Amino acid sequence: MENLIAIIEAAQKGEQSAYKQILNQYWDDVYRFQKSRINNQNDAEDITIQTFAKAFDNLHKYNRQYDFKNWLLMISKQVYIDFQRKKKHNFISIKEDNDLFLLPDKELTAEDRMILDQKLMQLKQAVNRLKPHYKEVIELRFFQDLSYKEIAEKIGEPLNNVKVKLMRARKLLADIISKENGNS
Repeated sequence: MENLIAIIEAAQKGEQSAYKQILNQYWDDVYRFQKSRINNQNDAEDITIQTFAKAFDNLHKYNRQYDFKNWLLMISKQVYIDFQRKKKHNFISIKEDNDLFLLPDKELTAEDRMILDQKLMQLKQAVNRLKPHYKEVIELRFFQDLSYKEIAEKIGEPLNNVKVKLMRARKLLADIISKENGNS
């Protein structure tokens, strides 16, 4: 437990290796938790990544009186609920916590198609502003719909590196879009 607290404190100070240790230690637990709810590997992986992104953003709120794994699973449950709500509304989102960039995912009218095309153009421009290694994982995941494992094989990196890169890339992409929309 003391070692975990030291790792959490290091992550709170921004040490990337600490984030990676937390991700490595708890990935399987969070992923299994989601797989028990969703019978879709890609959705379970996406929700797991979103869980860690949200947890890392809120590490300062973690209360040491509670088990860290349970805290992560509570966050994961909330991310799952948000995912299901969005699914019911037939929307997909780049940034999950405040629906920064919603795209309709249904039969579209001509007007909706035009709006969607404009949003996709904005999204692609934002993706192009990412560093090449982040741009690559975003394109492989969201435009080519590859699994995390397939991305790891394609770029020749360990699976955990892909998970971390994708999490950072999503965060950077959301920041770019937020700044472009004047929400900074």
